[in-house]
Amino acid sequence: MTDNPLISQSAPRGPREVETKSMSLQARLGLIALIDEEVRSGSAGRTLVPDLFDNLWGLVSATVSGSRIARFKPEEANHGFRSFEITGERGESLGRLNMLYLKKPIPCYYLVYVEVAGPFRKKGLGSRILEHFKDFLIEKSAVGILDNIIPEEDPSYGIYSKQGWEPLEAFVGEAAADSESNFMICVPPRWQGRHLKEPLLKMVYHLKRKRAAIDMRDNEVMVQRTLGEFKDLYAALLSYFRRELQSGRPTPLTQFMFTRFATKLISFRRRIGSLLGYTGGESVQQIALEPAVASLPVRTYAPSKPGVRRPELWGDKAMWLRLPDRCKNHPARFIESLPNYGRPSLLSWLKGRGMYTTDKLTIGDLMNLGFDPTRLKELTLGKEAFIFDRMDARQLEEIVRREELLRRIKTEMSDSRPGNARVRVNPPLLAVEDRGNIYVLRRKVGGIHWEEALDQLESDRHLLTMNQELHIDRVIHGTVRNVMERISETTGMREDLIADSLACFVPWDLENNQPRLTIDFAKVYLESVWLA
Repeated sequence: MTDNPLISQSAPRGPREVETKSMSLQARLGLIALIDEEVRSGSAGRTLVPDLFDNLWGLVSATVSGSRIARFKPEEANHGFRSFEITGERGESLGRLNMLYLKKPIPCYYLVYVEVAGPFRKKGLGSRILEHFKDFLIEKSAVGILDNIIPEEDPSYGIYSKQGWEPLEAFVGEAAADSESNFMICVPPRWQGRHLKEPLLKMVYHLKRKRAAIDMRDNEVMVQRTLGEFKDLYAALLSYFRRELQSGRPTPLTQFMFTRFATKLISFRRRIGSLLGYTGGESVQQIALEPAVASLPVRTYAPSKPGVRRPELWGDKAMWLRLPDRCKNHPARFIESLPNYGRPSLLSWLKGRGMYTTDKLTIGDLMNLGFDPTRLKELTLGKEAFIFDRMDARQLEEIVRREELLRRIKTEMSDSRPGNARVRVNPPLLAVEDRGNIYVLRRKVGGIHWEEALDQLESDRHLLTMNQELHIDRVIHGTVRNVMERISETTGMREDLIADSLACFVPWDLENNQPRLTIDFAKVYLESVWLA
C-alpha cells in the first residue's frame, strides 16, 4: 500500500484530534483501513475524509522497519497450528504465517496461509516472513509444502517461486501429479538429491484426505482472530466519534463509517455461517452496538466535497440518457433514495413492523435483518423495471469480465436446456461510479436468487406445505446444479468459479411470493433460469 491520499494534511481539524492521540496504532490503522477499503486511493477530491492521523504512513513505515518475527512455542499452538507472527515494537500484529506439522512419511510443515495486515502490504513483509519460514525448514530439516491458490494473473503469484519453492511436478513427474493440484515444495539441503516421489505423493494424499479437518481448525482460528479485529475497530470508531454520538447530531461521515462497519460485520456473519466445521462458538453477537449507533440512519455513500468530479460511466450511453436528470447530476444521492428491492425476505420483515420499502432504515435494522437490503434499488422507466446494484468501486474490472462470460453463455448455450430450463442472461446495462461506489443497472427479472427461493420454501408456512407435496426445493437445486455443470462443460471453467462469478435466479411470483413452475405430464420443472 502506498501513501494514502485520502488522509489530507489540509483537512480541517476539530476537537476530536485530542481523542485520537490516545488510540493505539492498530486501532488507528483499522479505522483508516475501513475508509481506504471503501473509498479508493487516488480519489482524493471525490470524498471528504478528515485528517484522522498526522504522519500516519510515516508511522507505518517506522513500524515496519522496527518489526520483528516471533515464533509461537509448540505448547502454545492453537488447535495444532504453529505460527510465526510479525509484530511492531509495541506489539501490533502486522502479519502472520500459519503452519501445521506432519511427521509422516517424512518430517514436513504444511503452510496453511500467510497474511499481512492491509496497511502493511507491499512493504516486503510477506517475503520476509517466507524467508524466515525457509530458514526454519532448514533448521528443522523438514520439507515444506503449500497449496498455491493465488491466481496466475495476480502480481504476487510468483512470491513462492522467488523463495525457491518448486511445483510438485518437478519431484514426482507430470503424470503422477494431480492436474488440478497447485502444490509446491521447498526442500532443505538435508533432503536434496533424495528420491522424494513416493513420500511426497503419500504426503499430498494425506493432506487431501485431512483437508476438511485442517480447514475446520483453520476456520475456527480465523473466526476468532477476525472477531477480535472487529472488536478493536468498533472501539476505535466509538473513540473517534464519541462526542458526535453523545450530542445526538451525528454528521454524514459518522453515519457512513458506522454503516460500513455494520455491513461488513453482517457480511462476515453470513460467511462464517457457511464455513466448513464452524459451530458458532465465537459469535458475532459478542459485538453489541450501542443504542446511539444502532439508531443511526443508514448512509451507504461517502460525503461529498465541493468541486467533486463528475461521475464516470461504462456501458450503454443511451441508457444513461433515459435516466432522470437528478440521477445524472447526483447519481449516488438519487439511486440511494430509490425504494429497496422488494425481495420476499425483506417484504416479510417489513410487514411484521408495518413498514414499506421506501422507509428509511437504521443500522440496527440492518443488524436485525442479517443482510443489507439497501444494496439493491428498484427503478421504473416508463413500463420497464430495472435494478440498481451497489458494488465496491474496485469491482469494475471484475464486472467487465463477468459480462464477457454472460455474453459467451448467451451465444454458446442458446439452445441448451439443462434440467428442462432455458438459460437466460441478465447482463449489466450500465455502470456509474460515484462517491466511492459503483452502481450497476440491469433489468428486473421475474425471479429471485435460488438460495433465497430455498429459504422461502423452508420458512414460509404456505410454501412449506406446497414444497412437501411437490418437492420444489429438489427441482430448484437440481436445475441449478445442471445449469452449472452445463456451463462448466461449455466454457471449461470449474463449477466453483462459475458459482462465485454468477448469480442464478429462478422464476418467482414476487407479488404473491410463490414459485413459478411448469407441470407437464406430472413432471415439475422450471421453464427458465437467469444468470446475472
